[in-house]
Amino acid sequence: MARIAAVPSPIPVDDRGRPAFEIPSELAIDTDVARRVIGEFIRSQLRQAGFERCVLGLSGGIDSALVAYLLAEAIGGERLLAVLMPYRTSSPASRTDAQAVVAALSCASELVEITPMVDGYFGRDAEPGAAGREALEASPVRRGNFMARMRMSILYDRSVTFGGLVVGTGNKTEGLIGYTTLFGDSASAFNPIGDLYKSQVRQLALALGVPAAILAKAPSADLWPDQTDELEGGFNYEELDRILYWRIDRRRSVDEVVARGFDRTTVERVDGLVARSEFKRQMPAVAKLGPRTAGVDYLYPRRRPGSART
Repeated sequence: MARIAAVPSPIPVDDRGRPAFEIPSELAIDTDVARRVIGEFIRSQLRQAGFERCVLGLSGGIDSALVAYLLAEAIGGERLLAVLMPYRTSSPASRTDAQAVVAALSCASELVEITPMVDGYFGRDAEPGAAGREALEASPVRRGNFMARMRMSILYDRSVTFGGLVVGTGNKTEGLIGYTTLFGDSASAFNPIGDLYKSQVRQLALALGVPAAILAKAPSADLWPDQTDELEGGFNYEELDRILYWRIDRRRSVDEVVARGFDRTTVERVDGLVARSEFKRQMPAVAKLGPRTAGVDYLYPRRRPGSART
């Protein structure tokens, strides 16, 4: 496919001239290599599964915007369906930003409002929904997890009508600390950016020409008004990415990471997040009874003889 013509933009700045984010030096990547590797990964995943199209949930955030750009570069915008799935409390700016991506890539798009589905379950304005009166007091996190799973249900339904694979948009940082909804935004057929830390997502998005409005805004799952990833999690991505890099990629001990100038309490907290979310990164465990168990010792590539779709 033709390479998207994009002139790398400078890091956006706020009204005081301060950069919206920083890219730690140890996390710098060769964006040309990353684009080439990810592009071939996308095409190979489609070939292995026997598909030519992709379906993507487009939120207006940097992660899904970057994946959309990568897909369009790898297979062409005409083979991509972007689905916008706002809730009644979603920021109008999110929809505007998502529509800007659709326009830039000339891809197909659909708008599916999830408010009736979510409110039909939890209820609204003191009127109970399908989950009963207790659910009227559901926490924002509980509601947010339900929204994420509802959105993924929509994407998999649209994958049938469009004939495309559902593509994931979660980055490595979120995956490692468990900042993801199991069977919600963590579900997909494949994930092009799952091995990129948030800082690297930002770097690649800059190189691909993702709109500045998306690059500059605070990362947010947009699950409730004014929610941001960093406020909810109590971290900033630059520090979190660096700690994860030294602990996971470079296999440094806690003491060694602390010696690099990081706060011990913060490093230990990050370690705890990674450890407690291990179950989210693995397939469901199976009680092994037979001689060959699917997913354990009965393993094959996705595409094997006899698996071609007709």
